[in-house]
Amino acid sequence: MNSEHQDNQTPQIQPQDVIQMSVNQPFTYFNREMSWLAFNHRVLQEAMDNSVPIYERIRFLAIYSNNLGEFFRVRVASVRGLSVLKKKLKKKKLDFKPKQLLKKIHKTIQKHRVEYNVIFQELKEQLKLHNIFLVTETELDDLQKEIVYEYFHREVMPLLNPTFLQDDVGPVFLQNDTIYLATRFKDNEGDFVYSLIEVPSNSLSRFFLFPKKDDKHYIIMLDDIIRLYIEELFSKTTIEEVYSVKITRDGELHIYDEYVGNLVDKVKKSLVKRSMGVPSRFLYDSRMPEDFLKYLRKVLALSEDDLVVGGRYQNFKDFMGFPNPISPKLEYKPLYPQKIDELEKYSSMFEALKAKDWIFQYPYQDYEYFDRFLWEAAYDPFVSKIRITLYRVANNSKTVNALIAAARNGKEVNVFIEVKARFDEENNLYWSNELLKAGAKVLYSLPGIKVHSKICMVSRREGETQVRYGFFSTGNFNEKTSKIYGDIALLTKDQTLTEDLVNLFEFLRRKTDKIESKELLIAPANMRERFVDLINFEIEQAKAGKSASIIFKMNSLEDKDMIAKLYEANNVGVKIKLIIRGICCLETGVEGQSENIEAISIVDRFLEHARIFVFHHAGAELVYASSADWMTRNLNYRVEVAFPIKDAVLKQETIDILNIQLQDNQKARLVNRQQNNKYVVAKRGMYKIRSQYKIYDYCKKKNASNKEGNDEVMV
Repeated sequence: MNSEHQDNQTPQIQPQDVIQMSVNQPFTYFNREMSWLAFNHRVLQEAMDNSVPIYERIRFLAIYSNNLGEFFRVRVASVRGLSVLKKKLKKKKLDFKPKQLLKKIHKTIQKHRVEYNVIFQELKEQLKLHNIFLVTETELDDLQKEIVYEYFHREVMPLLNPTFLQDDVGPVFLQNDTIYLATRFKDNEGDFVYSLIEVPSNSLSRFFLFPKKDDKHYIIMLDDIIRLYIEELFSKTTIEEVYSVKITRDGELHIYDEYVGNLVDKVKKSLVKRSMGVPSRFLYDSRMPEDFLKYLRKVLALSEDDLVVGGRYQNFKDFMGFPNPISPKLEYKPLYPQKIDELEKYSSMFEALKAKDWIFQYPYQDYEYFDRFLWEAAYDPFVSKIRITLYRVANNSKTVNALIAAARNGKEVNVFIEVKARFDEENNLYWSNELLKAGAKVLYSLPGIKVHSKICMVSRREGETQVRYGFFSTGNFNEKTSKIYGDIALLTKDQTLTEDLVNLFEFLRRKTDKIESKELLIAPANMRERFVDLINFEIEQAKAGKSASIIFKMNSLEDKDMIAKLYEANNVGVKIKLIIRGICCLETGVEGQSENIEAISIVDRFLEHARIFVFHHAGAELVYASSADWMTRNLNYRVEVAFPIKDAVLKQETIDILNIQLQDNQKARLVNRQQNNKYVVAKRGMYKIRSQYKIYDYCKKKNASNKEGNDEVMV
């Protein structure tokens, strides 16, 4: 087994080494947190949309809830931390006041909560039209009570252990993201007795589906099963007050000095501490009496700022698993990843790569081609080396299993695993151990920086020549998410790109102190500088009265220096079109700042995840795809890669797909100054274009065996 840990000789990228620009112009920007809330509201809009199948709408409610939980764990926790660092804040300039921002965040979330509750009630009513009933403990008939009674005593009750609360004992600790039922009743002397009961949703399904009755399907939540028989936990004492609560805790690892000692050990220790992070949110049932809430605040050592009003149920993310007894009805019809006919003609991936470069459009095309490439490399006698970076992988990863097979077959397998990938640390540590057992060389996180690039290189002896094959992706090496995330990947044997890959892997292997590259844009070494140069070229073209334009697609646009550069380009007439799924701190439509900038956001059944950058470049269009958003963290504190798409056919394909998204008039929202998520609407006489379906059709028609027409409808 071989592992390589960082030590005092580890190349270190310091913040002062990163190219930065000063923002002197009086430009305006959206607040990052409020922009994110606008994005999550777009997710909620999908749950509102009657054209979306019911069960998909339920899932969007779950996604919204899950997103919001992570937002509190990371962003709200960060803002709250800033609000208490008064002395340090005097030395550090902020463009917002933390306490005021927190109030604005909570006000916006409460507004969304009202919409959320209305949608949930509407969906419950619509389910009834399909004979699916989500019932509470008060709505069961005698037979259903008998069924639940048996289930409660057999499966549920053994997992329940009430914790009694007392004033004179230290604060009670609640587990992060865990549902509790807070109860109180009066004892024989008339005094209140308080307790907390953990809902065991980690051990049991959150939902219980009754046997079908008269062609009707009844579902009850685990919480309500406990409510029904809760008195049996207290010697059948009458309990009339039961309210759902949960705590969300700070999700940061808080590794204070990454440059000293063993970083992997520090991550492992921090994972234990994460579950004990300070509260960033205490969700409680809005029906809870004030004196009950006051008592819980006291015994749980909570502050007023921790309190967030919730409903009868917490953890709506569990609705991702809401039973569908008439599946697959009420869900999206499957869109299976497509095979590529031209690629299928080749006997091996290496033979295909001798002919040309290949691009893969996920989830429209099959991720299996990359796994096929890796498995072929694992068993090919001429392959000597495989190098790859892993950020987030599937739980039962075919990709990692191929790497394990390669190592066992005597290949030199170098795997860089980012153990600081938030909320995937434990999974990554697990796979690192499996790779080590197989004989792979495993390298871990660099101190002070994350490796977020998605790259792989295979070295193969062909005759007297050592040929290198490179794979670049905007998304993770994860066969599960490749079916739902919209990404783009390039497989190539281009010599210049693979030489750049060699240099980057040498840096990751701690063999060099600098990252050298000719054609790859690599953060934090040269990506910011090269993107600025490319924008400057468009600026000069516009000043000279020539055509100048930019099309960018990203998940998030937050870095103010890069936004300022786009504002500068706007002010000389460069036409700029943006597709930003999430955070967008750029304000559109401001005279003298962004009147030539258009921005949309697409939220649909697939998660838009690709980052693509197109520059007009005097008619010789340059196209880059990247793992990096334009956030300060990505450009300054992560190892990221932007790779050029050089082949003319593949370049045009990428531009075609971007243009389809720019024409979306079904799932695109305007990113405007009001942040009101107004839909882009098809005008009379125009075709309805839902870009994700149109792209699926586009990819299908590129295959010889798939010449079906599209499903466009005229408005």
